[in-house]
Amino acid sequence: MEVAGAAAAKSEESVVLVTGPSGAGRTTAIHALEDLGYETIDNLPMSLLPRVLEGPPVGPLALGCDPRTRGFSVPEVLAAAERRWGPAGLVPVVLYIDCAPAVLVRRYSETRRRHPSSPDTQPLVGIEREVAMLAPLRARADVLIDTSAMSPHDLRAEIARHFGREGSGELAVTLQSFGFKRGTPTGVDMMVDVRFLRNPHWERELRPLDGRDPPVAEHVAQDPNWAPFMARLEDMLLFLLPAYRSEGKSYFTLAVGCTGGRHRSVMVVERLAKALAQAGWRVSIRHRDLEEAAGAARDMRAEVGVQ
Repeated sequence: MEVAGAAAAKSEESVVLVTGPSGAGRTTAIHALEDLGYETIDNLPMSLLPRVLEGPPVGPLALGCDPRTRGFSVPEVLAAAERRWGPAGLVPVVLYIDCAPAVLVRRYSETRRRHPSSPDTQPLVGIEREVAMLAPLRARADVLIDTSAMSPHDLRAEIARHFGREGSGELAVTLQSFGFKRGTPTGVDMMVDVRFLRNPHWERELRPLDGRDPPVAEHVAQDPNWAPFMARLEDMLLFLLPAYRSEGKSYFTLAVGCTGGRHRSVMVVERLAKALAQAGWRVSIRHRDLEEAAGAARDMRAEVGVQ
């Protein structure tokens, strides 16, 4: 969830300083920027920061730093964010990846990792220490993203929303299924509710299946609303996507929701992805609640020693 921010630099030459408390998702953000075409350097020693920023511009650059960085200093990062650097006079954009302390505690507990700022005591001690230290950077941030309720996929989408460069001529489309009973997803451009379609959940033999299975697809397709709904949804997207691309948008995410995120929304996303791909669009798919269920099943197998 984005809680604050300013328009991020999307020019061919830009510098992004990425920081935030340990465990909030800074590394994921760095990787997402790298995927967007940024040259990335993580944990660059502070003594080398001026050399990198004073160099000739070679394209968009993202630099990661946090209390683990050698020589890390909040005043130095703040000073770097206020200067114009290099021949192009670039002013860095400060991207702060934040997370609620309670969620950070849970993340460290689940992974059983030691917190870098409190290796010999409880993670909360180090978390509170870092939050206090980084408070001036959080207040100064140009773009602040709170990952408390985000998955890594959600964070990547939010990074793309802020830092995807315009004018590339391509629009990457993401289709995501979800269940309303587990909450609506963050970082999406459009949301469609398909709970009006026939629900396979009430058919005993279909309940354990999902929307990718032919019997489920056949059941939903028998709904008289199915065909006209899909025709209108496809027409709307085939009209909107070129307009978004012309406007300079690089990423578009559509979330499709049903009650449990297992049957109807999954089927709609699968069918819609095929239609858009056939029309020449670059489409990726995510089934949020199927992924979460699969992850929970893996964790349970690990706990009982099942391979």
